[in-house]
Amino acid sequence: MCTRSAAPIGGAMTEKEERDLKRRKFYPAEQEAAFSDKATPDTPQTRDPAYKLAFRDIDFLLREELRPVRFQLELLKPEMLLDEAEVGSTLVMYGSARIPSPDHAETLLKNAAPENRVVAERLAAKAKYYDEAYELARIASSKAIVEDGKRQFVICSGGGPSIMEAANKGAHDAGAESIGLNIVLPHEQAPNQYVTPHLSFQFHYFALRKMHFLLRAKAVAVFPGGFGTFDEFFELLTLIQTGKMKPMPILLFGKDFWSRVINWEAIAEEGTISKADLDLFRWCETAEEAWGHISAFYDIKD
Repeated sequence: MCTRSAAPIGGAMTEKEERDLKRRKFYPAEQEAAFSDKATPDTPQTRDPAYKLAFRDIDFLLREELRPVRFQLELLKPEMLLDEAEVGSTLVMYGSARIPSPDHAETLLKNAAPENRVVAERLAAKAKYYDEAYELARIASSKAIVEDGKRQFVICSGGGPSIMEAANKGAHDAGAESIGLNIVLPHEQAPNQYVTPHLSFQFHYFALRKMHFLLRAKAVAVFPGGFGTFDEFFELLTLIQTGKMKPMPILLFGKDFWSRVINWEAIAEEGTISKADLDLFRWCETAEEAWGHISAFYDIKD
């Protein structure tokens, strides 16, 4: 005669649950960890780091050899949480962390040292792009486009200050959620206050962060910026130029700035890109103009 063995300690399944064909026979990792905490005696063996469950051993996870695992974790965590949040696509917004908002432009000029006056004036002159980033995010978020149960054109920024803050603020003021993809840096860096908390992510690897910028992107707005903005923008252009990524609206704000710092025509004249590659992006100065390009590309009816 067959008899049932005693149920294991902690969180035992009912007989009905044990007979459910859909249930797995193994305990989930979270429950196994609880078993370990509850049942482990205090001995020299159990106190040694070797005895820790591998997935709870931070020192082990931070070892050099575990880099591929950390890559996978940084890919999976945002992907899973964005899926759970029903984010179908994003409108990504790149731009400088140094451009002041219009409210702070005067303070920047007032506090500028004489030797930095010209730089401060140039930054203050770009404060208008804070407003345009805000307005583009507000417009896109106000449309509240949903397809197949997924939210479309959810605002996604780098999660920091300046242009990034403007993007998240525009979505926030439209009553919509928005994403922030922050990066760990040697100096203090934190998400701006307008990023939706459960869509606020932190990355160690720039490469994985840049991947998440583009995995769901359906349009990208690029504002004046520095090395980080250049890196993100040129990688996007390369992906589309080489056919690794399908074309999408790339809205480049600030023709005066970009034409001053990059000689676009010279690159084509040198033959290192084709003339047609300069059509991969569209010049914009206003949020309405940018949304018009997006609407035309995707045939969105207002």
